[in-house]
Amino acid sequence: MSQTLKVSEVFLSIQGEGTRAGLPCGFVRLAGCNLRCAWCDTRYARTGGDDVPLDDLLARALALPAARVLVTGGEPLCQPPTLDLLAGLCDATRETLLETNGSLDVGAVDPRVVRIVDFKCPSSGESGRNLWTNVERLTPRDEVKFVVADRADFDFAVDAARRHALTDRCSVLVSPVAGRLDVATLADWILASGLDVRLNVQLHRMLWPGRQRGV
Repeated sequence: MSQTLKVSEVFLSIQGEGTRAGLPCGFVRLAGCNLRCAWCDTRYARTGGDDVPLDDLLARALALPAARVLVTGGEPLCQPPTLDLLAGLCDATRETLLETNGSLDVGAVDPRVVRIVDFKCPSSGESGRNLWTNVERLTPRDEVKFVVADRADFDFAVDAARRHALTDRCSVLVSPVAGRLDVATLADWILASGLDVRLNVQLHRMLWPGRQRGV
């Protein structure tokens, strides 16, 4: 029997976050997640999804007119065939990115993939699930993201960045929870911290306000 994945949506958009913000990007959003973050902005992808054969999903992703593809969720690593999807995208010479929630081991991910590890802060309710051994697997091509809702979250992110020397390993992104933290306030905190981290805003939410899917 061929492998299948639970898929929430496949679409073309502008990459809204990270070091590739502003670039065209294909998105494969897989369904299902092992976490229940309080401020999750893709709740629709926590469950459900359509069963799509791996080969068909790979073909759909490669048909998108973009030089890069981001596999996201939900939590992609909850589905074992995700590893084959990522490898297939790399084999097809797409720049391949994975956004993962930091609770699952990234060690089996194809080394050609850019891993964006979204470690959870306390306001999410899931910070106890962070798998910090993932830090040892990070390379300069990877990224770490912290989504912060308040000062306690920011202090948590700063402590983690310093304790694990994250800025020496890869790019570190700090994002405000939409509607919970003013972007300028977060910018001031970053400047005062002295850390070389990137203020990460959701460009796609600015371009298409109020739109949930397909961005």
